[in-house]
Amino acid sequence: MFFSDIHTRIRFFFLLVLCICIIIVIRVFYIQVIEYDRLSTLAESLWSRKLPIGADRGEIYDRNGKVLATNLTTTSLVLIPNQIANKEETAQKLSEILQSDYEDMLAHVSKKTSIERVHPEGRQLSYDIASQIDELGLDGVYLVKESKRYYPYGDVLSHVLGYVGIDNQGLSGIELTYDEYLTGEDGAIKYFSDGKGNRLELSEVYEKPQNGINLQLTIDLDLQLAAERELDNVMSKYTPEHAMILAMDPDTGEVLAMASRPNFDPNNYQDYDTETINRNLPIWMTYEPGSTFKIMTLTSSIEEKTVNLFEDTYYDSGSIHVDGATIHCWKSGGHGAQTYLNVVENSCNPGFVTLGQKLGVNTLMNYITKFGFGEKTGIDLNGESNGILFNPNKMGPVELATTSFGQGISVTPIQQVTAVSAAINGGTLYEPFLVREMLEPETDAVIYSKEPVVKRNVISEETSELVRFALESVVANGSGRNAYIENYRVGGKTGTAQKVQDGHYMDGNYILSFIGFMPADDPEIVVYVAVDHPVGVVQYGGTVAAPIAKAILEAAIPALNISSSTEGMAKEYNWMDTKYHQIPDVTGKSLEEAKQSLKGFSLEYAGEGTTVLYQTPEANSYVKEGGVIKLLLG
Repeated sequence: MFFSDIHTRIRFFFLLVLCICIIIVIRVFYIQVIEYDRLSTLAESLWSRKLPIGADRGEIYDRNGKVLATNLTTTSLVLIPNQIANKEETAQKLSEILQSDYEDMLAHVSKKTSIERVHPEGRQLSYDIASQIDELGLDGVYLVKESKRYYPYGDVLSHVLGYVGIDNQGLSGIELTYDEYLTGEDGAIKYFSDGKGNRLELSEVYEKPQNGINLQLTIDLDLQLAAERELDNVMSKYTPEHAMILAMDPDTGEVLAMASRPNFDPNNYQDYDTETINRNLPIWMTYEPGSTFKIMTLTSSIEEKTVNLFEDTYYDSGSIHVDGATIHCWKSGGHGAQTYLNVVENSCNPGFVTLGQKLGVNTLMNYITKFGFGEKTGIDLNGESNGILFNPNKMGPVELATTSFGQGISVTPIQQVTAVSAAINGGTLYEPFLVREMLEPETDAVIYSKEPVVKRNVISEETSELVRFALESVVANGSGRNAYIENYRVGGKTGTAQKVQDGHYMDGNYILSFIGFMPADDPEIVVYVAVDHPVGVVQYGGTVAAPIAKAILEAAIPALNISSSTEGMAKEYNWMDTKYHQIPDVTGKSLEEAKQSLKGFSLEYAGEGTTVLYQTPEANSYVKEGGVIKLLLG
């Protein structure tokens, strides 16, 4: 009995010890394997410290490599509270230099944390303030590298580039859309400390920051600067409510320039109201387009073969009656008998109503949607609007009539430019875009290249060719004459759209616009200009917007290396125009013969002899009346 009890006790004790051992093994396994990473991190946090080193945000370039957004190196204040012996004195000195509240600074230096970043007053410090802090030589007070975004051209391209917050996060524009690529990965200086936070004399580890990816845009800075300059001029001259310019390559969808007013300086975005900094008008603003939209009606009519521009005629009495409504032409009394090419040249509303009637609701609206209206274009920017179209099932004769000349519907400038690009490039609708390449930050090697995105084919090349011809005729002979450039082929269309407020059209308040392209036979650039309610000028798109577009197209000639041409349509000059004349070929002729052929021009000579060997400008060029022609004699 006694031995039996002893054996039982021994077995029980053995089992108890075995269970304890198993529990210990399991616990050790749990700690060493399952919880190892977490506990190791906690342990390391007790004796290791990291002073952060900010990574540079990726730079942004224009299409030619000119820097549009870069970084400045600044410093930031970081505290190690455990290393600060006299917290009150440290807080007092730092608050005086930073001109901040003492109690707030004392809370920073007293915080129970391994590292404390002083935010926001300790961020992005100036050189002077950083030097003052450094000279104090305070324990536990560190100055670390930080990157600050900088835009060297100030308010140029502000809505496209956008801006970043104090933590270098993108908040709008390209900075927001491509934030995950532009944002780098911060580095650190890693060192070791004892239990009281005192720095140990052990090896330090430097973790190099990884800068963000660089972006190359489709923007041409020279064209952008021209657009900005023209907008500054128009704001000064006419004080409009808004103004905008948008330029695109019609063969790819690449945006070449985008600017609007009001704008802002992203270096100091906090000085502007949220509406100004967040509304990129070329993609956000919707309004009735007016006569620039007639290009869509014209293109649809040609594609459907419901009109022959050269043979079909229309008599414009000055108005047309549609289902009880009277629609007027801008010219009192009308234009009389005219071909439909003249209807386009004269921007005759009643004539375009008849084009819409020939197409019918379903056909016209089908083309309008195929051209991309009523939906976002997909441009790589935030804040794009859809625009508003009539529901075809609810459209009556009046809605059909007004849509035909761009009234009653609402579109964005980016929709108009992409649609017109499709109308003149052979019929292909492209998705517009701004970022063409992504570049490795260390070497600028291309790691991604954007290919043009084709959305669909809308019309035939034959139709597109006729549209280009008709719109070149508008600039040479019609309402777009103020955009004509001698020795270059320009096409385009004016727009004068009455604004709507509370469901009613406003008296004397218009958005004046012009959309043009060059060269007219093989377009390399499309430009859209819109000016919202200019003051002190005749309210016509051809008067205000066309000359601005002309200036942008002239800037595009050297920027895009566009060649001159002697094959364009001759302009029909009126008494207000500066007249240009096409000069003949006088090479090989005698000097006397050349003088007879070039009467009305100023001649300059070089060389000796009586025979013309060379002339400049070349034969068939248009030269201003009284202009200089140089002859090389031999």
